[in-house]
Amino acid sequence: MTDLPSFLGYLDSVHARTRRVAVLVPPADLEWAPAAGRFSFGDLLRHLAGIERYMYAENVHHRSSRYPGHDRSLAEGFDAVMAYYDRLHAEARALFAALPEGRLMEKCLTPAGTPITVWKWLRAHVEHEAHHRGQLYLMLGLRGIQTPQLYGLRSEEVRARSEAL
Repeated sequence: MTDLPSFLGYLDSVHARTRRVAVLVPPADLEWAPAAGRFSFGDLLRHLAGIERYMYAENVHHRSSRYPGHDRSLAEGFDAVMAYYDRLHAEARALFAALPEGRLMEKCLTPAGTPITVWKWLRAHVEHEAHHRGQLYLMLGLRGIQTPQLYGLRSEEVRARSEAL
C-alpha cells in the first residue's frame, strides 16, 4: 500500500482482528507460555504494543528504535496489559497518520541499519502482527479456548464448499 489512507484502513482492520483474539486470553493464563523460554500471552501482547509504537512508528519518522522489550514491568495483569496494548497502538496509529505526503515512498532505516522504503517497512509491520496473531491462535488452542474464524469459514467449511478435483 503506497498511500496513507489505504494503509491506515488496512492497519485498523488487521489490528481489530488481532484484538478480537487478544481479549480471549483468560486473565489467569496471561503469563502462561507453551514452553520455558517462549513468549507468554502477556509477552506477546506487550511485544506487539511496544514494537509497533517504539520501533515501526519511530523508524518511519527517521528516529531510532526505542523498543523497551516485553517483560512484566511494562504492564502487569490482564487489564494493565490490554490498556498498554491499546494506548501504544493509538499512539503509533497517530504517528503513522501524521506522516507527511510522499513519506511512504521515501526510505527509513531499520534497527539493523538497513534502508527500506517506508511503505515496505509498514507492510513488514503488518506481517509481523499477523505472525504473532497466529501464535495467539495456536496458544489459545493449546489451552482449549475456542477462537473466532479469521475470515468467516474454518478449513473444514472451505473444503466442504469446494469442488472436487
